[in-house]
Amino acid sequence: MTRVLLENISKVFDKQVTAVSDFKLEVADGEFMVIVGPSGSGKTTILRMIAGLEKATSGNIYIGDTLVNDVPPRNRDIAMVFQNYALYPHMNVYENIAFGLKMRKFSKEEINRRVKKVSVLLGIEHLLTRKPKALSGGQRQRVAVGRAIVRSPKVFLFDEPLSNLDTGLRGATRAELKALHHKLQITSIYVTHDQTEAMTLGDRICVMYNGIIQQTASPIEIYERPINKFVAGFFGSPSMNFFAGRVKFKGDIPCFLIGNDTITLPRRLKTVLADYSDREMVMGIRPESLSLCNFSNKVDNAIGAIVDIVEPLGNRVDIYLTNNTGTKFIANTDTHTKINVQDVLKVHIDPEKTHIFEHGEAGKNITLSDGTLQ
Repeated sequence: MTRVLLENISKVFDKQVTAVSDFKLEVADGEFMVIVGPSGSGKTTILRMIAGLEKATSGNIYIGDTLVNDVPPRNRDIAMVFQNYALYPHMNVYENIAFGLKMRKFSKEEINRRVKKVSVLLGIEHLLTRKPKALSGGQRQRVAVGRAIVRSPKVFLFDEPLSNLDTGLRGATRAELKALHHKLQITSIYVTHDQTEAMTLGDRICVMYNGIIQQTASPIEIYERPINKFVAGFFGSPSMNFFAGRVKFKGDIPCFLIGNDTITLPRRLKTVLADYSDREMVMGIRPESLSLCNFSNKVDNAIGAIVDIVEPLGNRVDIYLTNNTGTKFIANTDTHTKINVQDVLKVHIDPEKTHIFEHGEAGKNITLSDGTLQ
């Protein structure tokens, strides 16, 4: 059983730059945990501290039941796959995969057995005599993964391993990694800035921003129940739309005013919104929860807008709009909807899919407080 436990980890560089603050995370045995966030959020620093390449300023790191704060990297029984693959250019594929075993004094027979097994698993057995310069980016990535797997480590660490691949190859390699983890069931921690990788690979996702954990949850919970405005805006393609406005009550019915437009909110939110009556807040709504209507139709829970851009994407059309307050937003529609630039429309908002946030870059999602947001 190999869990990874990080207790109150902080990292301060040069006694003044805080890269990670009070980081708490437990990765279960066999779990695939993705740590995601924008550049500079501290996610790679966390990975390097687990690997022993950086020393934590404070806090404890456990691999299994062993405190590893002062354990050298080579004795932590982890394998790391880097963004740049870090292959030895003068060695062929076989030699690159075998190198770690050779350094640990494995017998030639055992090295040969393990390399052959891993190369078949990754579909690179026909590449064993090639040098890295003769490989494609995807093939190099497989060799780097093979070098990690061959040691049978307790934990895999992945540092943005797909970022150098083109879009199509990245998707295929992502699927291969997921299938590989399903076979091996080795505890894995994967760092990325790509929300698509996070959503598709992770059993759970840890979202970081400015060195602080924002939310740790399953991919579907992160998407449907974002804890704050940063998490909500980071996930989704296109990302969530945000509208500044004001909370109002009509009797005991909560509403949200966006300029001259009124959105009637679910009655279940009346208790959690009571303390925010007449306050400036932010409404979040995902593009797929908006529907377009002809402006002449009378539509409840809708905002007026003008079409700026129509972007066909094959399976859907993204419509870029500007509402009456000047806020730009995006709605999804099907490919058969006839929409033109400069059309004036009403856009219906599904009130059951709205989120109400406090102001600020990481403003709290207060609509989670009722416990029923789906």
